[in-house]
Amino acid sequence: MRQQRQRQDGDIAIVATAQLPAVRRQELTETEMLLTVVDEALGKVGLKRSDIGFSCQGSCDYISGGTFSFVPNLDAMGAWPPIHESHVEMDGAWAMYEAWVRLRHGDLDIAVAMGSGKSSTGDPAAIYPLELDPYYLAPLGLDPVSLAALQARQLLESGRTTERELAEIAARSRRDAAANPNQQVRNAEQDVDKLLAEGYLRNPLRRSDLPPISDGACAVVLVRGPRAAELTARPAWITGLDHRSEVHNPALRDLTDSRSTRLAGERAGGAAGLAGVEVAELMAPFTAQEVILRQSLGLAEDVLINPSGGALTGNPLMATGLVRIAAAADQILLNGRSRTLGHATSGPALQQNLVCVLEADAPGSDTASKGETR
Repeated sequence: MRQQRQRQDGDIAIVATAQLPAVRRQELTETEMLLTVVDEALGKVGLKRSDIGFSCQGSCDYISGGTFSFVPNLDAMGAWPPIHESHVEMDGAWAMYEAWVRLRHGDLDIAVAMGSGKSSTGDPAAIYPLELDPYYLAPLGLDPVSLAALQARQLLESGRTTERELAEIAARSRRDAAANPNQQVRNAEQDVDKLLAEGYLRNPLRRSDLPPISDGACAVVLVRGPRAAELTARPAWITGLDHRSEVHNPALRDLTDSRSTRLAGERAGGAAGLAGVEVAELMAPFTAQEVILRQSLGLAEDVLINPSGGALTGNPLMATGLVRIAAAADQILLNGRSRTLGHATSGPALQQNLVCVLEADAPGSDTASKGETR
C-alpha cells in the first residue's frame, strides 16, 4: 500500500490544466493559443494573472521560423503586474520543470508553465534535420521519421517487439482518442489486421506508426504548499520529477533501450519506485518508442498506457510532453486516480527524457480534507 505523508510547505502540486485541441492547422497565433489555455487554466481555480509569481514557456524558434520568436508569447501572461518569467527552447514539460524548481526557492507560491507550437507553418521533415549535429548528422538529412524507422528496425530485429504489437498500439491509441475531443486522429482505422495490410511509409513503419502533424498549446498551474488544497479538492502532488540526457548521436546509443528514461524513472519514483502507478502518459510519437519506454520504465502489465490517445493521435510539438503531464495530472484531478506518471522526450530517438510522478492525498488525510473545488 502506498505510504501517505503529511504535505509540507515545500511540496508542489498541479491544480489545473488546459489544452487546445490538436489540429492540422490552427488559425490562432501562438500568443493567442497561449492566451486561451492560460485563461482556461486560471479560470478553473479562480486565479487571476496578478496571483501568478512566475511563468515559463516552452517553444521552438526552428518551428516558428524566427529568432527570439517566443517574445510575443510573453503577452499571454501580460506585462502588468510585473512577474518573474522565463523561456526554454524545449517542450513545455521542461518549462514546467523550471517552474517547479523556481517554486522550490520558497519565495513564490504560484506558477504557470506553458508549451506551444505550430508545425503547420513549415515542413518538420526539412526543419528538424537542421537541429542535429552540424558535422555528422545534419548533412545526412535525417528527419524524425527516418530515425524512428531505424530505431523500430533495431527493436524488431532484437526480438523485443513485433509488427503486430506495433499495430496493436496504434489501434489502441486510436480507440482511446475517439473519446478525447482534444486529439486530432479520432476516426481512423482501428482494425489491427487492416493496419498490418497497409504498405510501409518508411520501412518498417506504416502511417499508423507515425504521429500527425499538429498545432496546439497547453498550460498547467503549479501551486506550492497548503495553498494547493485551498484551490482544488484533489491536488496532483508532484512527488518526483527528474530528467536525463544521453549522447546526441544515435549511432553511439543502443536504440532499443532508453537508459536516460530508466534513470529518470528511478529518481522520480523515489524509494517506492514506480510501484502503484495506475496510469502512464508516455510521449511516444512512434509506436516502437512506446515499447521502449514501457520496458525501460519497467511498468507493470496492469498500468494503463496513454488512455488520452497519446502523441500518436495528437502531436503539437513543444506542447506534446506537457500535454502528457497534464493528462496524467487530470487522472488525479478529475478521475480519482491515486498515482500516475507523465513523460516527455526531446532530441533524436529518445535522447532526452523527463519523468514526473504525481500522487493524490489519501482519503481522510489533513490535506485532502481541506480542499474545496471552486
